[in-house]
Amino acid sequence: MSSLLALAVAAASIWPQFRGPESNPTAAAPKLPERWSKTDNIEWSAAIPGRGWSSPIVVGNRVFVTAAVTDGESKKPQAGTEYSNQYVAELSKQGLSEKEIMARVMERDFELPHQVTLHYVLYCLDLKSGAVSWKREFHTGRPPGGRHRKNSFTSETPVTDGKAVYVYKANLGLWAFDLKGKQLWQTALEANPIYLEFGAGASPGLDGEQLIVISDNQTKQFLASYDKGTGKQRWRTVRELNLKSPQEQRSAWSTPFVWTNALRKELITVGPSAVISYDLEGKELWRLTGSADAPVPSPFAYDGLLYIDSGRGRPLFAIPPGAAGDITLPKGERSNAHVAWSEPCGGTYLPTPVAHQGAIYVLGETGIFSRLDAKTGKVTYRSRLHEDAGNFTSSPWAYNGRIFCLSEEGKTFVVAAGEKFELVATNLLDEMAQATPAMAGDRLLLRIESRLYSIRSRN
Repeated sequence: MSSLLALAVAAASIWPQFRGPESNPTAAAPKLPERWSKTDNIEWSAAIPGRGWSSPIVVGNRVFVTAAVTDGESKKPQAGTEYSNQYVAELSKQGLSEKEIMARVMERDFELPHQVTLHYVLYCLDLKSGAVSWKREFHTGRPPGGRHRKNSFTSETPVTDGKAVYVYKANLGLWAFDLKGKQLWQTALEANPIYLEFGAGASPGLDGEQLIVISDNQTKQFLASYDKGTGKQRWRTVRELNLKSPQEQRSAWSTPFVWTNALRKELITVGPSAVISYDLEGKELWRLTGSADAPVPSPFAYDGLLYIDSGRGRPLFAIPPGAAGDITLPKGERSNAHVAWSEPCGGTYLPTPVAHQGAIYVLGETGIFSRLDAKTGKVTYRSRLHEDAGNFTSSPWAYNGRIFCLSEEGKTFVVAAGEKFELVATNLLDEMAQATPAMAGDRLLLRIESRLYSIRSRN
């Protein structure tokens, strides 16, 4: 989200979108807690019926979060990213055919549209008490596509301008509600298949009167703008990703970012094989090829530079304003006129890095934690968080000289900011966690599988 939008909503909206006002989840609040448990520094916890990995957002004294309630049983998530691949390897050793293997994997690890009926719900909670102020079931029926059980049917985080809340469900629709729960409009969207029925995850963006969504799917990759007052489409751009064949992996899960820099506004998108910048009318400004086939991390800006995590095994880039055309680095080079620096293989699979106190902190899905100088890209250290760190989907966040890393197992590892790795605390909630938290004043709002916690220092 642009700095101008952050200023526009500051008075009424504290945490308006996925990863916060600047898409870099940091805060300057000395009273935010460093330590917590299920009983320590818990102001309140609220049960959130249904399943969802969307993040909470905050408007004044209201907290909003989405979930999908399933009729009957819902397949529970499992920690890690390799268990489906391990199952494939196990079945292959048994001599099963490719068709039989796929059928077994789909049966165990996926939920398909014909198997479930869902109730999509937007919850509004009181920030101070956690009581549900209201809830709206904004759609009921079969989902537009399946999901891997690691994902959820509501992984897209809503966005707000401080006056209304905008809910996006990929391949299904857009909804707008006022802060009292009145539906303002609804716009249906066409359904396009996601790779192997993994489900969607990219959240919407907001700039001025434009509500922006990206859909990198298997058939029709596009970027689109909708009028936030009416829900009507303003423009739509077909994404030319130059993928070679229909069989290629074409889906992505990265949230778009509106970058307001010293020269202009840019809409930054990370898709399969390419990072593309557009103006706010959907016209391409520049591109950088070589991102991962299935990128998840989202772009963000810090101290004048744009940072792009291009996916697992791919580079981490720092880009100054003013790029044009194809800025792809030639093989073996780490910078050029439009790339300040890059760190080969510095990208991650799931979590997005966070910038804090002059450094970029990068968290891999297996708990490898790195610090890079934000201006030069120099790697200060690379370390495992802990021998029992576990697995990570949530993006790290930072405040008060501390970096926080929430594992899928519900442990938050607290690392001191600085040039030397120092683990200072481990906070345990002991339940599956994949959502990135929100911060509201001196409250940390942390979502686990079944509950939303308000974590607040008692001192």
